[in-house]
Formats: sequence, C-alpha cells, structure tokens
Amino acid sequence: MPSTPQPRRAARRLTGRLSAAAAALAAAVGVAATALPAGAVSAHPGSGRTVDVQLLSFNDFHGNLEPPQGSSGTVQELEPDGSKKTIPAGGVEYLAQALRTARKGHPYSVTAAAGDLIGASPLLSGLFHDEPTIEAMNKLHLDVTSVGNHEFDEGRAELTRMQKGGCHPKDGCYEKGKKFAGADFPYLTANVTDEKTGKPLLKPYTVWQHKGVKIGFIGVTLKGTPDIVNAAGVKGLKFHDEVATINKYAKVLNRQGVKAIVALIHEGGMPASTAYNYNCDSPGPGDGISGPITEIAKHVTPQVDALVTGHTHQSYTCTIPDPSGRPRTVTSAASFGRLYTETTLTYDRRTHDIVRTSVKAPGAVNHVVERTGPKAADMTSLIARWNKLAAPVANRPVGHISADIDGRGTDAPEAPLGDVIADAQLEATRAADKGGAQLALMNPGGIRSDLAYKAAGSEGDGVVTYGEAFTVQPFTNMINVVDLTGTQLLTGLQQQVTGPNAAEPKILQVSKGLTYTLDLTKSGADRIVKGSVKLNGTPIDPAKTYRVAMNEFLAGGGDGFPAFKDGKNKYVGASDLDAFTGYLTAHSSASAPLDPPKADRITVVK
Repeated sequence: MPSTPQPRRAARRLTGRLSAAAAALAAAVGVAATALPAGAVSAHPGSGRTVDVQLLSFNDFHGNLEPPQGSSGTVQELEPDGSKKTIPAGGVEYLAQALRTARKGHPYSVTAAAGDLIGASPLLSGLFHDEPTIEAMNKLHLDVTSVGNHEFDEGRAELTRMQKGGCHPKDGCYEKGKKFAGADFPYLTANVTDEKTGKPLLKPYTVWQHKGVKIGFIGVTLKGTPDIVNAAGVKGLKFHDEVATINKYAKVLNRQGVKAIVALIHEGGMPASTAYNYNCDSPGPGDGISGPITEIAKHVTPQVDALVTGHTHQSYTCTIPDPSGRPRTVTSAASFGRLYTETTLTYDRRTHDIVRTSVKAPGAVNHVVERTGPKAADMTSLIARWNKLAAPVANRPVGHISADIDGRGTDAPEAPLGDVIADAQLEATRAADKGGAQLALMNPGGIRSDLAYKAAGSEGDGVVTYGEAFTVQPFTNMINVVDLTGTQLLTGLQQQVTGPNAAEPKILQVSKGLTYTLDLTKSGADRIVKGSVKLNGTPIDPAKTYRVAMNEFLAGGGDGFPAFKDGKNKYVGASDLDAFTGYLTAHSSASAPLDPPKADRITVVK
C-alpha cells in the first residue's frame, strides 16, 4: 500500500480508465477495483492455485488521532507467568506507520474496519465534526468499513456527508479554499434502511478485487443501535437483525460469483481476560468469550469466511465454529487505534473461495500499535494542522487535579470520574430556578476517558484543559431534570441489571447523597438490595416524587432505561460538558487541586 496519498490517487486514475462496459459492470455488482499496493511484490495469477490475502482490521477508533491519555492509551499483555504488562499504545501516527509496514511484502492486502471510526471523539476531531478523522482514514488507505452506532450521533444527513463530502451545513468549511472531500472508502449500512423506501441508507456491501482475487465485504451495525443513540440521530431509519441481513447479502454476493466473504459487524463479545493476547480458544474453540457476538457467529451462514467485530472495545482473535461446524475466525482489535488485527485468508483461485479446513481456521493475530517506532510524517502534519485550528479552544485550562481520576479505565461498577460528573450535573441543576434537582444519574457509557494527571502537552501536570474535558464528555448532551416517583427511580436502578442490561450490567454513576447496595451474588432485580437505596440517609419512598437530573440521552430511555422516559415536568438545563467544566473550575485551583473521590456510594457485594 502507498505510504502517501499521492500514489493512491494515481492508481485510482489508472483504475478509472477501465472501459465504460467494465465500469458499468463493476458498478452493477458493487465491485471496487484496487491497485497493487506500492512496494509490494508482484504475484503471477497462474503461479499457484491458492494465494494468501492479508486482511488488516481495526475498530472503534472514535477519532483518537493523538495517543489517548490514561488507561485508554494502554493495552495489557499477558506474560508467561500469568502477570500482565502495561504497554502504551495508540495514536494515528503510529497506527498508519504500523499498517504501512505490515503491508510490505504482501501483494494482496486489504484494510477494513468494523465501525465507530467517528463519534464520541476527542476535541481535535470532534470540534470539526470528525472531518480530521475521515481525512486520516483516507491517508492510511482504509478500504472499507461498516457503520457503528456512533456514526449516527449527528444523524443520517451528517453520516451521508462523511461519505460524500461537502462542508458542514452550519459551521461551513474549516480551512480557506478547502472543501471536505468525504471518505474515499465505502461506509456499509446493510442492516440500516430508510423507513419509507426500505432501501439501505448507504451501500450494503462492496467487493474488493485484485488480480483475479475477489472478496466481498458486508457491513452491519448492532440491531440495538436505536437504544443507544439519541432518537434524533436515527429518525426515519430501521435497524434490522444482524444475522438475517448478513445471510441475505451473502446469497446476493454468491449469485454474483463472489464466494469469499468477510462480515464487518459492529457488535462484539467479552473475553474472559482483558489481555490482548489472551487465548479465547481455551480450553476449546470460542470457550473464552461470551456476549452477543457468540450467538451471531454461530448463526451467520457458512458462506461468510471471517467476522471482524467491534463495539465492546475488547481484543480477541477467536475461532467459533459456523453452523456447519467448520472453524471461522472472529476478531476485534480493542479500540482507539491501540491494536490492529492481521488475518490470513487463503484464497483458492479455482473455487474463488477462502480455504477453511475442519482442523484450523485462517490465522489471525492482534498486534500492538506501540509508540516506540517511527511516526507517519503525513499524520504528524495532519495533527499539527488541525491542532493549530483547535488551539484557542482546546488549550484553555478549566481545572486542576491532584492525581489520575479514573473513568473509562476502571473495571469497578462505580468510577471516581463518574462521581465527579454526577456531582457536576447535580450542582448545575440544584437551584430552584435551574431545575431543582435532588440527585443526578450518569450513564457509564457516556464517560469516554479518564482525567490524567500527567500533562499531555505544555499545560503542566495536573492541569485539566478544555480539550481534555471534552474528551471525557464529547456528546454535548443537555441535562434534563424530571419528576420521578420513588417507584420509577427504583425501577430505573433495577434496569441496570435486568432486561437488555441483564447480561452486561450498566451501572449508573450517582451523585453525592444517593447510596445503595449492589449484590452481584444475586440475580435480576434482586441485585439492587431492597431498602438499601437512600437519599441523604433516608430510604427512597416509592410514593414520593423526586427531582432527578440526567443527560437527555438517559432521560429518553437510552442504554436500556425505559423507566426514565416516563419522567414528568421536564426542565432543560446546561450541557453536560458545560456542567463538567464549570464544576472543575469552581472546585479546584493550582493550590487546591481536586482529589479523586473515594467512589464509595455504591456498596458492592461479590
């Protein structure tokens, strides 16, 4: 693959000189002709029956162009003695260079992603509606991606703009004389259709081909996307079953003579270990992983040869047998560009399919994007260019901390940063004329990072910049204050561990004064211990009405909390980001930095 965009554009011009008939045929079947990667060794089509295709993949990049801070910027490596080693990882300068190095010597190489490339992004990308990330993905030669739920954060029109290009309808163009070009790669939305027309929002599949090798890619997001995205973002769209959709388009591809197929699925699983090199095929194939992807993998047609997955931000390279009992790889490369997966697909020229035996599936391995090697110079320039535009906003100090305050990086049900955010939302809405809130709740998925004590730039250790605060709270959700009865509040707390959250509990972060016991030895609603839920030491009264603050996503029933949709007497306050930055400024200074909370509001029984 080329190390700069210029050779790629030249290759495209050559590809574009196909005859009109050939081009029309390619368009009819969704074929994307791909030029030979620069620096690769040519292969002779007739030199052997099989050829190895290198599939490089990643997922859940979330606009992390710069190396992520705190635990979000590390991976855990399992050592021979059973201990874990922490390795700093990520940053698009290193990811691009790693991919370019990996492609060398591979005449057949394709790069794919499994959604959430954008959305919930740090300020450097999010401030510019993720145009910098799409530009970076073009430069590192991404060939195809599925959509994820976060691709819908700003709605269908914005996702379409990401694909087709054009300046933002409100903010306009960010650089004089430059118009956003859009993604060079196709976004695949096989299971996302328009409610009125029934047609996929964007392309459902594409076909990568090179020197007689053809591989089809089908892209889907999780069926439950509407449950975890603001309603406005998915208005007018339907989200269909992942398995049924993949199986449908696998048949379409087969009828077109495309037998080798890879599914890009923005849904994932939970391996038994967080170490990136954990063997999730121990003791048997797929035994070390659980979650939605396991059932999906067991039911996706055998016509599909490999599954590239995401959404859970976990790392795994598993082998889960397909419905016919044949082994099939299921992979995920964590998140934020900290890893990439390398999968070998052995293509049979006679059958036009991937060779999969009953003994061994195509090999797959996750590689760490370490920060010890060289950086991709074009990515360094890209980051510097956008940082210059963002600097007046990003570098403004908004607070001071005395140590790391863990948010995304903790495995505990209650995160110290979750407490800070909940307290900030309560403080912003407590006054009678600001909503009159008595308590606040925060969904854990909305906490996108940690607050790291060590300086990321020149601001100094312990200084929290606006850019860092934005990385933690990037959605700019408005805080809602609603009336909930004690019964509704208790039901909402029970929904943390029941319904769609039964398998993977979503423990809400709570403001100071709200306490309860979470008993993980029990099951279902009983995990929220009756009588333990108290506000300022007084048990919640089922018949009493409470004023509860939460972001608009949660107030709309998002993340599997339908009880909160029934809230009455709604007040719309400041944004969650404004509340967060205002709280940091009010409660910290250089001489009196904010200490990490004890995170002792939820008593956990294991």
